[in-house]
This record gives sequence, C-alpha cells and structure tokens, in this order.
Amino acid sequence: MNVVTVSDITKVYNTGMQKGGITAVDCVSLHIESGEIFGLLGPNGAGKTTLFKMLLGITGVTSGEAMLLGYPPSNPKSRERIGYLPENHRFPEHLTGLGLLQLTGNMYKLDKEIIEKRSAELLELVDMTKWASTKMKKYSKGMLQRVGLAQAMINDPEVLFLDEPTDGVDPIGRAEIKNVMQKIRDDGKTIILNSHLLSEVEMVADRVAILQNGKLAKIGTVDEMTNKKLQYEIQAEFRETLFDIPEEIGKLQSLSRGRMVVELVDESKINWVIDSLRRKKIDIRVVKPIKITLEQSFIETVSSGKEGVS
Repeated sequence: MNVVTVSDITKVYNTGMQKGGITAVDCVSLHIESGEIFGLLGPNGAGKTTLFKMLLGITGVTSGEAMLLGYPPSNPKSRERIGYLPENHRFPEHLTGLGLLQLTGNMYKLDKEIIEKRSAELLELVDMTKWASTKMKKYSKGMLQRVGLAQAMINDPEVLFLDEPTDGVDPIGRAEIKNVMQKIRDDGKTIILNSHLLSEVEMVADRVAILQNGKLAKIGTVDEMTNKKLQYEIQAEFRETLFDIPEEIGKLQSLSRGRMVVELVDESKINWVIDSLRRKKIDIRVVKPIKITLEQSFIETVSSGKEGVS
C-alpha cells in the first residue's frame, strides 16, 4: 500500500520580484510504500524542504495532487498518524525532555496514561531516560536530536518525517538512531528521511529519490543507485590478455592475469561473457557487479545541474 502518492506536484513562490514566480518543485511524481525507509536527497536548493512542507500541509500546492495516508495534505486528518522531526528545531528551553513529550502528547489529545507509558518507552528507546527531568537548555545538540526523535513518535505514527535526524550527533548516537529507524521500519512503519549524510542513508534506506532544480532526477532502490553502469568484475586466471566482446554485448574495460572488468549493455549479457570464458577453459573464481557508494551516485546525478530553490 502506498502511504504517499505525489502526481505532477508543483510549487511556485510568487515573490513579486521575478515574473512568473520561482518554481521550487516542478512536476514531481513519486510514491512511497508502507513499511519502507525512503530517502529524499538533493543538493541545497533542490526542493526537498518544499516537498516536505507540501506533504505536511505547511505550504500549499500550486498544481498537481498529493495524498498522505489517503487524505490531501490540506485535510488535518492526514496529520493525525504522522510524526515530524524538523531540521533546526527550536524546542522551549524551559521544558524538560519528559515535559516536551507530555506537551506533544497533549497536542495529539492522547490520554494521560498513554502519554506516560509512551514517554517512558520512547525516552528509553533513544537513551534519554536519565536526562528526562533535565531542562533542555542544558542538552547538547545530540541530546536535542534524540529527544526530538522521541517526540516525533509520541503518537505512534504510521509515517515518520525526519529532516536531518542525525545532525550534530556523535558517531555512537548516529548508530543508535540508525538502529531506532530500522526498528521502526521493522514494526511496519514508514520513514521519509532527508539527510546530507549519504553514507547513513545508504545503510538504512530501501529506496531513494534525488531532486535537482525542483525536478525528480532519479529514483530507485539503493542497489539500483549504486550499481556502476552495468560493470562487472570477473576474477579468474587469464592465460592471455586478449578477449573480444562484440559491441552488442558491451565492452572490455580492463584485463590482467587475474582480473577482468566489463561494461555490458544489459545485465543478461554477463551470461555471454561467462559462457565465452568457459569455452576458453578459463576457471572463473568470482563474478560480481562493481558497486559505487550512494554518495558517488548522487554526485554523478547532480554534477551537471544548477541549484534551485529550497
């Protein structure tokens, strides 16, 4: 089931300074499935924040259609089963961590017993129990992020919007938040994640979308994003350094006595390469696709574009 469906959604800001306004999000279509971690990526000004705001009903949609849990974002019912951790949040410093969770629970009109139970569970989940009664003005940035994640989950949401959730968190804290996100996903919940730490997105996300200049530049699974242009490495004992590959199959990138790298026109052509090597009586030890990091894939996707509006 899709928890988010976006069809040709566009947002134009009328600044009064530029004829026709500034297009922040331009005809984006995508869907987000129940029970997945979906990474929303893009350079500064790509439109990620604007897309977040439209889905959350914070800013209106100029054209197109968006649906969140079966409701348009303009309908308050769409927000009853979501949680949100904004970037650069500002929680009241006079509140304690526990006080923040109680306040948030009251805003969702939860029963007092449920608030108490969920607050205790969530503070333990994010390792903030011992600071529950400490005022937030004494919290570090990492502590604020963790208690912010807890407040975003106080209503047991079906969809969790996380905007830079590990910003300012130390490596141990980032690992803990990653584990929390995976547990939430394993419980059947959906996470929409906006982060500049692409190595972390690569570890936790099921699918990612890359925005550039307000447009959807690329979308797919992490595996699809990190496969290197259908390149394969073949480890074997090559007795000769000549090996011809027809153009309709692909091309040979490199060949040494122990390693061959080929780039193919599609995945099925690897069978032709393997069969050809076997006919030559070459013993194959390893055949594996060459992977790149999500960060490398991201850079390749956006390197030729210009920045838009956030």
